[in-house]
Formats: sequence, structure tokens, C-alpha cells
Amino acid sequence: MQQDDPRRNQAADGAAPRAEPQAGGDADAAQQPEANPHGEALAALTAERDEFKDRALRTLAEMENLRRRTEREVADARTYAVTNFARDVLNVADNIRRALESVPAEARASADGALKGLIEGIELTERDLAKTLERHGVKAVEPQGQRFDPNRHQAMFEVPNTEVPNGTVVQVVQSGYVIGDRVLRPALVGVSKGGPKAGPNPADA
Repeated sequence: MQQDDPRRNQAADGAAPRAEPQAGGDADAAQQPEANPHGEALAALTAERDEFKDRALRTLAEMENLRRRTEREVADARTYAVTNFARDVLNVADNIRRALESVPAEARASADGALKGLIEGIELTERDLAKTLERHGVKAVEPQGQRFDPNRHQAMFEVPNTEVPNGTVVQVVQSGYVIGDRVLRPALVGVSKGGPKAGPNPADA
């Protein structure tokens, strides 16, 4: 009598032989993520883009600062280009003023004929000169009655006066001039002393 072959019976039952799992390989491969070259390339491109953007923004900021500085320098050059010439012209203005002041008030009031025409001509010349200087940004400073400002005035002497605050300009010896926001020539003044203490300067408020 033949004995049944176990392998034949197993095949007849339709059961496939089970393969023993192999240690190592497949389990480790499933646990380790695969490298993503596309992600690394994208990260590198993003970093490069951010660097170029930062450089572009800094360049734009530098160009804007340069533009503003250039505009300011051009404006200053336009405003103060005539500084030296204007300072020389002030001597002419001073001489015209001295010529008018040399004529006594009584003589000026009673003048007629050629003398009257001469005085009026000098006065007209003085007004035209002042207008011409103003067109170029040069203006006279008349500090009579104002508080003494060492940035715009030059004190020549003190005048005892108890009726006005101490440090008030009570006499102008020579007019001052400014060009733009700079002092072209300080006014020569006499300053009061002996009066009450001066209050805060409104210009400093």
C-alpha cells in the first residue's frame, strides 16, 4: 500500500507554500524616506531668489538716498551760489544807506529841484537793490526791538535801559542779512541792560 506524499496533499488542497520572511532589507527600506532631489533644488532656488530680492531692495534704497542727497545738494548750490557776490554787494547797499543818512531830515524835507531829485533817485536805487537781492534769496534782518540772538546779531555795546527786558536790541548800527536759512552777515546792534529779565524767545518755542 502506498503512503500519501504530504507535498502532493498540500498541492491538492490548494494551499501555497508560505515563504519565510527574510530578515533586514524590505522592512528597513520601508522605514527610510527616499531622497527628494526636486525639493532640495526648490529650496536652493528659493534661497537664491530671496538673496537677489534683498540685494535689489537695498540697491533701490541706496539709489533713493542718492537721489535725495543730489537734489538737496543741487538746491543748496542754487540757493547759495551767489553768497560771495551778495556779500560784496552788501557794501554797495551800506554806502547807499550812508549817503541817505548823511542828509539831515530837515534838509531832506525842504529839498526841491535837483537836490530833491537826487535824494529820490538814491532812495529808488536802494529799493531796487533790495528787491534784486530778495529775488536771489538775500533778505535784510532788522532786529530793532527784538531779543538779542547771538546767531544773527553781533553786540557792539550795551545801553542802560530799565524800560525794556534785559538783552533787547535797542539800536541797530548796521543791518544784517540772511541768504536762504543761513546768516550772510550778522546785524551790528546795541543791547539793553538793567531792565527786567527777558522771557523766552518766541522763535525758540
